[in-house]
Amino acid sequence: MNPEKIKILLVDDEPDILEFMEYNLKKEGFQTLCARNGEEAVELAIKNKPDLIILDIMMPVLDGIEACRMIRNNAETKNVLIAFLTARNEDYSQIAGFDVGADDYISKPIKPRVLISRIKALLRRSGTESGSDDFVKIGNLEIDREKYRVSSNGLELTFPRKEFELLSLLISKPGKVFTREEIMTKVWGDDIIVGDRTIDVHIRKIREKLGDESIKTIKGVGYKFDA
Repeated sequence: MNPEKIKILLVDDEPDILEFMEYNLKKEGFQTLCARNGEEAVELAIKNKPDLIILDIMMPVLDGIEACRMIRNNAETKNVLIAFLTARNEDYSQIAGFDVGADDYISKPIKPRVLISRIKALLRRSGTESGSDDFVKIGNLEIDREKYRVSSNGLELTFPRKEFELLSLLISKPGKVFTREEIMTKVWGDDIIVGDRTIDVHIRKIREKLGDESIKTIKGVGYKFDA
């Protein structure tokens, strides 16, 4: 993927951090936009439709969690990649972030090489799907991987990116048990550590939309999709 074609929205209330990120991303050839709070971020995201948003959590006017929720609830921006930028390492912050549709976390203080590496890894993962076919139909469930669409009984359902990728992985091989380690690697990648609770939150959200009978828990191992 050509960095010159990638547009990244940077959101932080600290000017020094914005300047630091913008400088390093522009040096790599990325296009950048900047916002100082969550409200500005939502407006710029809808207007400019960036490929990736790096979003601070603790901000004035509108915090990152609420901004992410609004971006995910907008039809034009619901599939944009979102990475939270945070100095808070508490587990509840990450669960809250993933619950509203975060794709990744980048921790402060930021190191340039780590920032660029995480961004490129995130963009690479977003460009490859779990299965070999773009369109999958199993029973009344249809998944269009190219358009990030899921429908059940003809009704389109809304899935944030990570929920979509997790469902896409499970449905790629119906009946196969995917271990938690496989799910972590294939959905979140090797460069981010997520706990079992994060996976469980995503499974719970998928079940709420599809019904409890679709995804089975294999105790002590992982999950599988029953056709």
